[in-house]
Amino acid sequence: MAKAAAEFGAISETVVFLEYFKDLPDPRQLGKVVYPLDEVLLLCLLAVLGGAETFVDIARFGEKKLGLLRRFRPFRDGTPSHDHLGDIFATLDAEAFQRCFVAWAAALTGAPADVIAIDGKTLRRSYQKKGAKAPIHMVSAFAARQRLVLGQVKVAEKSNEIVAIPALLDMMAIEGAIVTIDAMGCQRDIAQKILDKKADYILALKGNQGTLREDVELFASEQKANGFEDTKVSRHKTVDGDHGRIETRTITAIHDVAWLQERHDWPGLRGIVMIESTREIGEEIERETRFYITSLVLLAYALGPIIRSHWAVENSLHWVMDMIFRDDECRIRTDHAPANFTTLKHMAHNLIRKAPGKDSLRLKRKIAAWDDDFLAGLIAA
Repeated sequence: MAKAAAEFGAISETVVFLEYFKDLPDPRQLGKVVYPLDEVLLLCLLAVLGGAETFVDIARFGEKKLGLLRRFRPFRDGTPSHDHLGDIFATLDAEAFQRCFVAWAAALTGAPADVIAIDGKTLRRSYQKKGAKAPIHMVSAFAARQRLVLGQVKVAEKSNEIVAIPALLDMMAIEGAIVTIDAMGCQRDIAQKILDKKADYILALKGNQGTLREDVELFASEQKANGFEDTKVSRHKTVDGDHGRIETRTITAIHDVAWLQERHDWPGLRGIVMIESTREIGEEIERETRFYITSLVLLAYALGPIIRSHWAVENSLHWVMDMIFRDDECRIRTDHAPANFTTLKHMAHNLIRKAPGKDSLRLKRKIAAWDDDFLAGLIAA
């Protein structure tokens, strides 16, 4: 390394993220490795931060930005071709890559996440007509307050989220956090897994839970009809107006759930939450009632914002990945490459989120494309 530094100039700038990926297994034969894995990861992350969306883009970035790259690593043999990059990412162990990511993300967030929203997203262009390969589905854990990705796992089909969520939870340290999941994750085993990791849950309740949902809805309707006189509740109301729309939410937390536990024996169940929403757009009025179960003992005014923060994963992650990182247009499809490239984009997302300044994520990514010092600062921080 010292000899290379003398040849290419002083390598003085550190790369923090590489410390968390140093034990990532390299699938290539040791004697045939021309481009070290740490250099490949550095090249790809810098390129994605600077706007690259394909391996062709990354290869071009490497050719044009070799001077920048050599501020961090020797790159004795330059940078790989796009075909070589695709082969490396296709064979790189996706689970091992994700575990390294989780360790890095945990260090990046600093303070523990208070609300962790778990949700899935399909990579629409990752399917293959030949061989009828289904599109890749990724389940991500998102720190709602910090707005950072904490981890992700790949599943073949959306129905397999039930299997993927426990695997994702196993990767992370979530003690003291509140985990929010939509109805797909409303499963006893998942609730127990969260409790075993010393965290709490709020799980959306829909028809997939059969009699549990029916019992909750019937009880809530009966109690509402008599003014909740026969049960212990707390209530809170919010009104929001935005772009000609007025939305009123009434949150009712039902704290008396012993009867429900007797019937369903649900792990850690301490409360039911009913949210009644009314949206007024001009003369149109839409009404919706949603139900949740929770291991928390909190009043309605505290539960409402937690449940609402779950949708940060839609607005602050999925939307960003589609609109800024062009997730739905990505055509990378071979073996582990789609999952690994998604992990790479989540890394870039986190670093741009952490960048100082009030510029939008889109503008920060544009700045990274032409300002080498800004780009270098993103990975050195």
